[in-house]
Amino acid sequence: MIDAGVPGYGRFGVLSRVELERFCYLDDEDRRLIAARRRDYNRLGFAVQVVTVRYLGMFLVDPIDVPVELVAYLAEQLEIGDPSCLGEYMVRRSTRFEHQAEIAAEYGLVPFSESEAELAAWIADQAWITGDGPKAIFEGAVAWCRARRVLLPGVTTLEKLVAAGREAAEQRLWAQLAGQLSPSSAGVLLGLLEVPAGTKQRVSELDRLRKGVFRPSSKGMLAALERVGDLAVAGSAGVNVSAVPPRRLLGLAQHGLSGKATQLRRMSREHRLAVLAATVSVLSARAVDDVLELFDLLMTTELLSKAERESKEEKLRRYPRVSRNAGKLAEAVRVLLEMVEIDQGIELGVVWDLIEAKVTGAALRSAVAVIDELVPAGDAELDGQRAEELAGRFATVRPFLPRLIRGLAFGATPEGAPVLAAMRTLAELITEKPGKPGARWLDARRVDHDLIGGAWSRLVYVAGRPAETVDRAAYTFCVLEQFHRHLKHRNIFVEASSKWRDPRAHLLAGDHWEIAREAGLNALGLPSEPSAMLAEHAEALDAAYREVAARLDGDTPATVDDDGKLHAAALTAVPDPPSLTDLRRRVEAMLPRIDLPELVLEVMSWHPGFTEAFTHVSGNPARVADLGLSVAAVLCAHAMNVGFGPVTSPGVEALTRDRLHHVDQSYLRFDTLAAANTALVEAQARIPLAQAWGGGLVASVDGLRFVVPVRTIHARPNAKYFGRKRGITWLNMINDQAAGLAAQVLSGTPRDSLHAVDVVLRQSGGTVPEAIITDTGSYSDIVFGLLHLLGRQYRPQLANLPDQRLWRIDPAVDYGPLDKAARGRIDVERVGRHWEDMCRIAVSIHTGEVSAHEVTRMISRDGQPTSLGHAVAHFGRIFKTLHVLRLADDEPYRREIKAQANLTEGRHDLARRIFHGRKGEMTRVYYEGMEDQLSALGLVLNCVVLWNTVYMDRALAELRALDYPLDDADVARLSPFVRSHIGIDGHYSFHLPDLGGTHRPLRDPEAPDSE
Repeated sequence: MIDAGVPGYGRFGVLSRVELERFCYLDDEDRRLIAARRRDYNRLGFAVQVVTVRYLGMFLVDPIDVPVELVAYLAEQLEIGDPSCLGEYMVRRSTRFEHQAEIAAEYGLVPFSESEAELAAWIADQAWITGDGPKAIFEGAVAWCRARRVLLPGVTTLEKLVAAGREAAEQRLWAQLAGQLSPSSAGVLLGLLEVPAGTKQRVSELDRLRKGVFRPSSKGMLAALERVGDLAVAGSAGVNVSAVPPRRLLGLAQHGLSGKATQLRRMSREHRLAVLAATVSVLSARAVDDVLELFDLLMTTELLSKAERESKEEKLRRYPRVSRNAGKLAEAVRVLLEMVEIDQGIELGVVWDLIEAKVTGAALRSAVAVIDELVPAGDAELDGQRAEELAGRFATVRPFLPRLIRGLAFGATPEGAPVLAAMRTLAELITEKPGKPGARWLDARRVDHDLIGGAWSRLVYVAGRPAETVDRAAYTFCVLEQFHRHLKHRNIFVEASSKWRDPRAHLLAGDHWEIAREAGLNALGLPSEPSAMLAEHAEALDAAYREVAARLDGDTPATVDDDGKLHAAALTAVPDPPSLTDLRRRVEAMLPRIDLPELVLEVMSWHPGFTEAFTHVSGNPARVADLGLSVAAVLCAHAMNVGFGPVTSPGVEALTRDRLHHVDQSYLRFDTLAAANTALVEAQARIPLAQAWGGGLVASVDGLRFVVPVRTIHARPNAKYFGRKRGITWLNMINDQAAGLAAQVLSGTPRDSLHAVDVVLRQSGGTVPEAIITDTGSYSDIVFGLLHLLGRQYRPQLANLPDQRLWRIDPAVDYGPLDKAARGRIDVERVGRHWEDMCRIAVSIHTGEVSAHEVTRMISRDGQPTSLGHAVAHFGRIFKTLHVLRLADDEPYRREIKAQANLTEGRHDLARRIFHGRKGEMTRVYYEGMEDQLSALGLVLNCVVLWNTVYMDRALAELRALDYPLDDADVARLSPFVRSHIGIDGHYSFHLPDLGGTHRPLRDPEAPDSE
């Protein structure tokens, strides 16, 4: 419920001079109305009511119950010498009501009773569409009234409206799902909560279906496909969830995804059925995701990579024989070439005699036979060996391939349709009884010969095969490899999946695009017709070329070598001045010692919105006692990776294991963690020291790797980072004020360029950065194009600057020493032709209809972009070239990029220190669990940064008071990631001492360190 005593609803709170000047200044119209009153107390009272309704959106029951500073400020403007005269305003009771009516009429204020029905409908719609908690809807209702100049009612009235709207939305949701179920379908769903009789199974069917399959093998694929089938049977009632907002469906399903069967049984029948229907719907999509994720893992790590590795080993085994026999052939060819140069008319017999003097004819024939065997025609690089290795693994895919194709509803674009058709036919051929030719062969009349090419031709059309047949294993992998490639690029897709769907179908189109077009383009600052904008970019690019070229002979770090390549002088490290060294020592020595759990509790005590962000998954306002204490314990357990054991305290109700599990399942999820993080980011931005570090307009995206020692489909191998194990990447964004803004968990170590844009768009609060810095792994021309379409500047660190290609728009312009480097041409006409589709993509990503990852895969196919992808890349090359020119010519620009990258590394070092339990390895098997745990780590990191920044800022204030010489440049280089004063190991006390509403005392920097 909303606290009526909170400043902002019906109360002013403390008003600063800035707020008084901004909100309480009387303009000419105000003064005209006020001047109609004769007595000072009526003039002042009228002014107070004008400012009150403007500031609070409502009239007060006691109009003069306002801050004294407000009364004084208004009296000052009205030239009333004695502000205390306001007390006389209440003598005549009707005066205030008459004034309220006049103010409402003059300013066009609408009585609440006239808009109550419309507001109730709006609240009901918001509750239905968003599923937000009462606090968010209450705040939205206040904003709705303020925007329409509707006078706000009492807090209780508005709370009742919100509660009624949410209750109606809940009942509507339950009825929408449960009302579609027949008695038999309802029985099937209710049966999911029971333990099947007569089986060894000790858990309910729901518990079994909630568990994923994590073994990348044939058996694992079959188990995953069986789970899809079981969920299809459970959802066979065909409940139509299309009319239910996705957020509501997922929110309702959370009960079934994480709750115990005993808890679900205690719900009302209608509620229980609705939860189970939503759970089966969400689980079905996730089960399809798991199947395709497992298939991708199987293909990538168990088949393709192993075949590649074994083919390389086979090449090494063959190399001595190839080398030896190739040497003999080389001798013969060398003699032949020498004789041709000496005498082109020389007789063949003479040449042959000369060759046999070096290598005998028998040796040459033997060498040719060996080379023919080891290096087949058309496969000189032994690429066919990988295909042979794959074909030898037919037994791995045969058990599940038919069920995969038949069990999932695959769709395809025109490009992927032939491959999908071939796979469907192949599924039939594999399951049919082998005919007369034998099990090794397939009927050549039923295969798609157009798909057979390259190294596969020799294996599919193997010599000596029966007539009208092809090799079954070779053809299977020939088609399967193409199927996998098209699936990755979404030319083949499963619409029931949330990750492997067709992104084209979810781009804004038709009427939806026309409706969203104008607002979307305005939000992103994009023109509907690009010619004028492209002309401006062309001028900027031309000016940059000329400016850098003109300075090349002067004092600039940029140079051009004899090959026309652009170089930049290496950055020299700036040594720390003694003043900075001493300042760091003093500030760090002044920071109070504190254990991490107490630090988190203290930050929570500063910002009530942090704890309030953790709402129950049901959306209901019911909360447990000491919720903040339980949340802090769960956050620390996850962030330190130690589990609940070390943070439990049996004598404290809020710290029992059962309570912590309940809070973890019911209160910690992506949206609550994001809301809590927003409170921290906004608090960090208000601290003067953080403002000295930056304005929050620059951010960087980089990945932190975690080894995953448990079996899961969400971890991938990479020997460089994970050794013999597998792992994940935590791709996160941090701004120049050291606040973590957003993050995403990725399987293995994929190219960051596929996901960096999504992380940027995941930010849910705080100042939106204008410039994004990444490492080289996140760079591509398409990412340049997408980020600039989305209104961000892109500044990647680029390795091997001289090898970066520069691009120009006008090929006829001479850029002097840079002319050779500017060898690429930007096709602005291509950009113009595809501009409408480029804008449609940008707005679709901006509004969340599709992810940038889906779009990037769709328009960029392993370095072979589509026509639209080329257009986005050409657009991005404008900004890439401007970036490269500035990197070479502007040393402060490069230092800013380097400093932000160093800030990210500092945060990652602190993250590794905090995430110390279980050897710093991630042991969650489910993707959602990984995201929740690392989101908790990010939240605790921001708590540490905020706490450090607050106390470092206080330390600086104390040093200034002592006349310690502070250099602004030194202050800007202090790090918020210091940690020696924070206890992380072995002591987890969740007791916050009574600080009396103040901060902890700072330590004496000159005192000896006792620890």
